[in-house]
Amino acid sequence: MDSPKPLARPNLKRNQPVNDNEERPVTIITGRVWKKKGGKPEGVHVMLVAPDDDSAVRRALESLAAEGYAEAELDQIGDMEGEPDDEPHLSAFQGALEGEVSIVTFEVPL
Repeated sequence: MDSPKPLARPNLKRNQPVNDNEERPVTIITGRVWKKKGGKPEGVHVMLVAPDDDSAVRRALESLAAEGYAEAELDQIGDMEGEPDDEPHLSAFQGALEGEVSIVTFEVPL
């Protein structure tokens, strides 16, 4: 029986898994969250390290639900370009590098 031929390695693009030997960037997801449906919204920045966008969004939503948020509206996703200068984002960034899903909330104007 013939052994399977190795698969060609495609060029990696955003939203595809990253080689396990490469350092993954911290992903940031921005949006709004609600503790209860129809309640007051809060702004949210979620920081984590994930192999692709789908995994990042799934882990972010799971973590927000575990923190008691009833609803989430996620607007943007991207890679952080370096370490933030100020707290609480600096601590959230460090937590993400250590494997945590870090959640920063803030008031949003109505």
